[in-house]
Amino acid sequence: MPLSVPAARFSGVRETSTGPVRWAARPGSGDERGDGHGRHGHWHGHRYGRGCGSREPPLQPGPAAPAWRGGFGRLWAAAVLSRFGDALRGAALPLLAVRLTDDPFLVSLVTACGFLPWLLFGLLGGAVADRVDQRRAMWSVDVLRGALMAAFALAVALGLATIALLIALAFALTTLQTLFDNAATALLPSVVPGSALSSANARLMTGQQIAGSFLAAPLVPAALALGAAAPYAADAATYLAAAVLIASLRVTAPERKPRSAGRTLRRDIAEGIGVLWRDRVLRSLCLSNALSSVGMGALIATLVLHVTGWLGAGETGYAAVLTAYGAGSVLGGLVAGRVTRRAGQARALFLGLVLQTGCLVVLGSVRGLPAALAALGVFGVIGMVWNVTEVTMMQQRSPAGMLGRVSAASRTLSTGSAPLGAVLGGAAAAAWGLNTPALLTAALFALGALALIPALRAPDREGRPPAAA
Repeated sequence: MPLSVPAARFSGVRETSTGPVRWAARPGSGDERGDGHGRHGHWHGHRYGRGCGSREPPLQPGPAAPAWRGGFGRLWAAAVLSRFGDALRGAALPLLAVRLTDDPFLVSLVTACGFLPWLLFGLLGGAVADRVDQRRAMWSVDVLRGALMAAFALAVALGLATIALLIALAFALTTLQTLFDNAATALLPSVVPGSALSSANARLMTGQQIAGSFLAAPLVPAALALGAAAPYAADAATYLAAAVLIASLRVTAPERKPRSAGRTLRRDIAEGIGVLWRDRVLRSLCLSNALSSVGMGALIATLVLHVTGWLGAGETGYAAVLTAYGAGSVLGGLVAGRVTRRAGQARALFLGLVLQTGCLVVLGSVRGLPAALAALGVFGVIGMVWNVTEVTMMQQRSPAGMLGRVSAASRTLSTGSAPLGAVLGGAAAAAWGLNTPALLTAALFALGALALIPALRAPDREGRPPAAA
């Protein structure tokens, strides 16, 4: 679970969602077909089980890591480029909003409209993603987003930007993202065999973390020095470059049963929710993620007050804790595969939440910057391991042809939970002190760990269930 709520465009989660994101792709040439059950991969996938009590098929041997040449390399480059552009825009947009208005409510509307489309259209985006060619949907969306950002950059350059335009832009970009992220989730296993999903997800997330936190962020002042429109023009260019890379992929269509005549989007959406709810592992994972997302919303909304006010560390201290978290996330991406291979997927998630709960207790109890740096550094390591493992499990457990819908159902719940957490965190900080949200988040993470207990007895899988209708 990342320290930024908006999901990154390739992570399925921009750093999202709740997260996170996060992309995954496949090794070798763009023609590889994964495990032979169809090819719906994802960045944030979910996997459908036949019930945790049923006998699991034996794991099939396969490559543990994706090859850089071919499809995976292009997906990785597109994801990293895209995250770089998003980070430039994400840092510049709040500064522009503050220059356009001093009304806190209007400024907050820009952020709110970055969440609203997930609640309105997230489930619909998943259903549509399962009906269309995911690769084509993704590059088409990126072309549209590139055009929107180019037009916005022109408006900024001409002095025509308004707060209403920023709000409309945030809503439009996230609306398009609901289709893109769900299609991305459904594409990955087409590009990477099941045995390499964990490594692919880790490489994608780590690359995005480096591009956003360590490459783009330091360049924001230089970009703004070139002109107020420069960050947005750069974002437009990365969208278009990513579209070219995605369009160049060679992917075969997934195996799907013929769709019955008269089948409606509403029925497709209900089917995805049903898959998520009937699988005990996915249900536990989704409930745990929703609880921890409420906690992350509370922590993110008040972290700057915690560091600058309760710790008295100022803006420099705030930058330091974000850097510690980012560095921990990169390390987590490097070790995620080894951790899950040794501990098992569900156990790694459970133990991770327990350890993160301890980190949050330290953050909320020890009044010192060194303790906060250590706690958030470890928190970042575990958070990336969680993200990689969660995405991989969902990809492996969802049936071909349903990844978009199952992913959308889970993402909509977790994304909708974060704003609630932000409100609770602000209220708790005002009522009981600036360190209270960290302790509230610790309690929610502990509940999230309890929600994972039903999944602990389920064995890991590499294969995927048969295609759904």
